[in-house]
Amino acid sequence: MRAAIVEAPGKVSVTTVPDPTPGPRDVVVEVASCGLCGTDLHILQGEFAPTLPIVPGHEFAGEIVGLGADVTELSIGDKVAVDPSLHCHECRYCRSGRGNLCDNWAAIGVTVPGGAAEFAVAPVANCVRLSEHIDVRDAALIEPLSCAVRGYDVLNGNLGAQVLIYGSGTMGLMMLELAKRTGASSVDMLDVNAQRLATATTLGCTGAAARAEELDRPGGWDVVIDATGNAGAIQDGLGRVAKGGTFLQFGVSDYATTAVIEPYRIYNQEITITGSMAVLHSYERAAALFASGVLDASVFISDRLPLEQYPQAIERFRAGIGRKIVVEPSRTLR
Repeated sequence: MRAAIVEAPGKVSVTTVPDPTPGPRDVVVEVASCGLCGTDLHILQGEFAPTLPIVPGHEFAGEIVGLGADVTELSIGDKVAVDPSLHCHECRYCRSGRGNLCDNWAAIGVTVPGGAAEFAVAPVANCVRLSEHIDVRDAALIEPLSCAVRGYDVLNGNLGAQVLIYGSGTMGLMMLELAKRTGASSVDMLDVNAQRLATATTLGCTGAAARAEELDRPGGWDVVIDATGNAGAIQDGLGRVAKGGTFLQFGVSDYATTAVIEPYRIYNQEITITGSMAVLHSYERAAALFASGVLDASVFISDRLPLEQYPQAIERFRAGIGRKIVVEPSRTLR
């Protein structure tokens, strides 16, 4: 089969590799679409993935074309989206229901071969069957949506909150859509990319600007979400939290990124600083939300490229062009 391979830091290509074989409780998925995200850039930089080479791609969906000997829950021809999370189920975090913090954390497309290929193997337990009305090529959006759902789980809901989101890429836009549905009274968006910011306006944000100073909120925001991982945005956002408010680190930063906090202000104004790591008990809910139409795929997916153009796709993503970029290894699936 054809697959994208991150061979070494900074080097990615598309080549032929052996077709995957399922274990007893695995399925083989013919990949219809595979999304790119910031994690893929980190892997290309030599971060996250414990060893290279690796087939990337942790946001994917497709059709089941192979079954392990002990799989009975799904059938050949079922269309599924795949939760990439692989937990050990043995460490203290897994045993306490915090698998996203697993001491032996692994993920399809990060530590084992992923969906940037014609075929991918996944545990049957990680597959969610898609409703008939869903275009499987759009269902790569379910994985990032499940991360956004986890982010709002961490925030514990805040009816009437005034929300500020840094970054109007895919994840910032998903956080916008969920903020609107979790009772926010206003959702302001910041981005230096005017085209992406225009999309946030189209989706109904309250205010949109390149800098927080351009928005009229002198007392700050109840909830500030960083969806960029950018040090400058994070530092600015920490200073925009209102008294009693919460700062959520949602974007994925480089390992070396740092920010300065003001301990007295955190104490005196009862400010909460928290984080949200990947997926936790949120994938099925994200699939249900997606089936209900919470996202308009025609707005979120800006580029659909063939697998052979994976290197170009990741360069477009790195350059900040478009919104969600997907590669489509199997263009015949619908």
